[in-house]
Amino acid sequence: MITREEFQVIYDAGPDAVYALVCQMQTQIDALTARVRELEARLNKDSHNSSKPPSSDGLKKPSVKRPQPRSLRQKTNRSSGAQPGHPGRTLCQVHKPDRVVPHRPTVCAACGSSLVPSEGAPEALQKALEVGCERRQVFDLPPMRLVVTEHQAIECECPHCHACTKGAFPPGVTEPAQYGPDILALGVYLTQYQLLPFSRAEQLLSDLFGPSGPVGPSGPVGPSGQACQAPCEGTLASALATCHQKLAPIEAAIKRAVTQARVGWFDETGIRVRKCLHWLHVASTETLTYYAHHAKRGRQAFSEIGVLPHFAGVSVHDALASYHDESYPCQHALCNAHLLRELTGLWESAHQTWTQRMMSLLRLLKHAKDEAKASGRDALDAAVLDRYLQLYRRIVKRGLQQNPRPEATDKQGKRKRGRPKRGPARSLLERLQTREAAILRFAFDFAVPFDNNLAERDLRMAKVRMKISGCFRSETGADHFCRIRGYISTLRKQGQDVLAALRSTFAGELIWPSLQPG
Repeated sequence: MITREEFQVIYDAGPDAVYALVCQMQTQIDALTARVRELEARLNKDSHNSSKPPSSDGLKKPSVKRPQPRSLRQKTNRSSGAQPGHPGRTLCQVHKPDRVVPHRPTVCAACGSSLVPSEGAPEALQKALEVGCERRQVFDLPPMRLVVTEHQAIECECPHCHACTKGAFPPGVTEPAQYGPDILALGVYLTQYQLLPFSRAEQLLSDLFGPSGPVGPSGPVGPSGQACQAPCEGTLASALATCHQKLAPIEAAIKRAVTQARVGWFDETGIRVRKCLHWLHVASTETLTYYAHHAKRGRQAFSEIGVLPHFAGVSVHDALASYHDESYPCQHALCNAHLLRELTGLWESAHQTWTQRMMSLLRLLKHAKDEAKASGRDALDAAVLDRYLQLYRRIVKRGLQQNPRPEATDKQGKRKRGRPKRGPARSLLERLQTREAAILRFAFDFAVPFDNNLAERDLRMAKVRMKISGCFRSETGADHFCRIRGYISTLRKQGQDVLAALRSTFAGELIWPSLQPG
């Protein structure tokens, strides 16, 4: 804060000194105003107008002054829930129930006569009283308990040479007491598919399969005297390591198949490994999922993971610059859902009309493509595409005119240090101009989607896992998650039974998914 005495000295120095002071103060005011605008825009960002996930929105109420709805989904006349024609799912009776419990009346409701035949009456007489039957079925679980199968290797003595020969145990039976493939598969299913922490999975298995008999000489006890039928955390960790080792050839095959796909979806998200920031990378198709984690996010990670450097199809991803490495042999398609959110945020902060026109153009182009696909066509008319392309370029040109390149010199004509900040509007417009082919590729190639939602869905469960269980305590744990979760995701995309596949893995019979990219 300038004091009155200091200002008096400047004032006495003449108009030039006062003008220099005003220019200096104006420069500071402009810088602070820009900073306030930037911070306000940052505070107003959430999942509807940026790439931030919905989980980061918190519980605050949306601003009533927001000009756009929170969701980018367009309103339709359809009600929520299943639509007409949806097959639906309901519980149906079976023809042969496991158990039948008859409920026979004992007296007549009209006259009070007994409806119970006397002892020794023939069965035909009992049946003669029955004139109808209403059936109701209750589906429930049987009492849960572990079934213990004892394998005995019998030793026999030859009557001729008196040599002793012992029978062989079946493959996989290697310990005096061990768990079978079903319960090990259930443990992996709970921790890697349902994402339960080891302690909660252990507690669930203990509640389901804990001993119901006495604990002591005639019951199951461990060295400490505690019941030990249900697997502990160490057993679950060992089962995870075994499953990881057995699935190695399937993971390698999935990686090769994704690399050879016509269209691939790529994305990455932050995870915590040993309290450090790592990145979980995903490479997906409609039927395959491959995960890998790396300490880096960009080119170094892509090169060491080894999918993008050999991928020759169309790579669908967000606007991360590392994806556009010129050494990669693929074509590119940008996620337009990300782009719509950026345009929404820019409209809310700057109210530039070109953003609204660009959003309308992208939605109209997507609608035109969807209608063409519904009618059985595999491409839009060339004239329609050219009209949309010219409109796209006019919108970008108008936006560039409204957001000129920032000056490299200040008001005194001195060159500014560093690269001038372009601002969010100018940066987005330059991307719209330079990445035109990648943004509009979905309209020119019907195999290319409008957005990158497939990869984001594949990453979503990793974020759920982080919320439930926190970080990975070791890189080994992250490796286990990537391989097993990739296998599970692939099975789910192909409609296969995950639990049965895991059971077969522990039984030594791998169930291979289809390796067609889809």
